Amino acid sequence: MKHMKVGGLMSDDVVSAVPSTPFKQLAKLLAEHEISGLPVVDEDEHVLGVVSESDLLARRRTSARELMTAPAVTVYAEEAVADAARLMVRRGVERLPVVDEEERLVGIVTRRDLLCVFLRPDAEIRQRIREDVLSEAMGLPRDAVDVHVLDGVVTLEGRVRRRSRARVLLRLAERVDGVVAVVDRLSAAEDDTFPAATSAARTAQNTPW
Repeated sequence: MKHMKVGGLMSDDVVSAVPSTPFKQLAKLLAEHEISGLPVVDEDEHVLGVVSESDLLARRRTSARELMTAPAVTVYAEEAVADAARLMVRRGVERLPVVDEEERLVGIVTRRDLLCVFLRPDAEIRQRIREDVLSEAMGLPRDAVDVHVLDGVVTLEGRVRRRSRARVLLRLAERVDGVVAVVDRLSAAEDDTFPAATSAARTAQNTPW
């Protein structure tokens, strides 16, 4: 299933600092470029940490080495945008330095950059679920279930053979770029989601001795 990658949204024009960058220069960089934080890199462009406005406000002197938050929370350019968004929320950060396979800085992505994914038109979301999820990922006809999308909220309605397949369908739909939430209105001909132990116990109870 296709996902939008971080590399497709990031800015590759990154304002960065080195560990020896002094306080005043850091403040100047943030003000001149109207940004709230910047990565600190070594001579090989490896990300060592991040300096934010709050770091500067907390300590009004010294250099990036003493001010930066380390280790930095980074993301790979090939990671899915949805995963990057979840990482931002989990770690409580506003921006993520983007690195390549060798952990070298290649860009920066902000919460504002990621928001554009959730502005995806409903019709496009519906098409992606029918083609990428139902057809490609699950091998089902595109119209196997009804897919309704309103303001990014997806409602899946219909009947599938097994409940386990419905659960997979719901999880995959949640991961489609632009999906805000998924409403489950699926029914199943067979509920195969009981734990094995429970099923065994029920079989034993129903077996004549």
